[in-house]
Amino acid sequence: MLQEAQRQAAAVGATNISWVQDTAENISLAVAKFRLVSIGRAFHWMQRELVLERIYNLLTNDGGLAILKTYEDPWNSDHPWKKTAISVVKRWLGEQRRTGQAGKGLWQPLEVSHEEILANSPFLRQAKYEVKYQQSWTIDTYLGYLYSTAFCLPSFLGENREKFEADLRESLLSVEPSGKFSEELPITVLAAWKQF
Repeated sequence: MLQEAQRQAAAVGATNISWVQDTAENISLAVAKFRLVSIGRAFHWMQRELVLERIYNLLTNDGGLAILKTYEDPWNSDHPWKKTAISVVKRWLGEQRRTGQAGKGLWQPLEVSHEEILANSPFLRQAKYEVKYQQSWTIDTYLGYLYSTAFCLPSFLGENREKFEADLRESLLSVEPSGKFSEELPITVLAAWKQF
């Protein structure tokens, strides 16, 4: 991800970026002070209470935090093409949704929501915003999405990767011959500030 970000920054001539490879739990207070910290769809992988404490200390007094959540859950989608994609994943990787532990772990819903974790954090002001956006996919971009998830990493497929990709392509084209898909997705932004 850092290499891709560096490539994109170089393409537009952005030279005022410092690149840091570290975990959110370990990032040092010596790195910098920030006015805004954003977390994409990764907060559930973190030691959330610890990360919020670290972020709080990394922010300037007028700083804030944005945690983005999307409800893009292909395992429970009503879209025929997503149901088809997940049926292909299940055909190759089994019925249970994998996660973590090199694919040996099984997905479980969070016991404590992000909202509850944030409510118990040191942040004084909090708000929740919801927006919707239109997402367009091709078979290749959706395959890239699947490979970025914890339930369908390419390493899980091993030597069957090409067969899986062919099966996915054929199955999705049988649902939508154009190979183009779109959907409206909701995004929730959990925002928090150090001050009122």
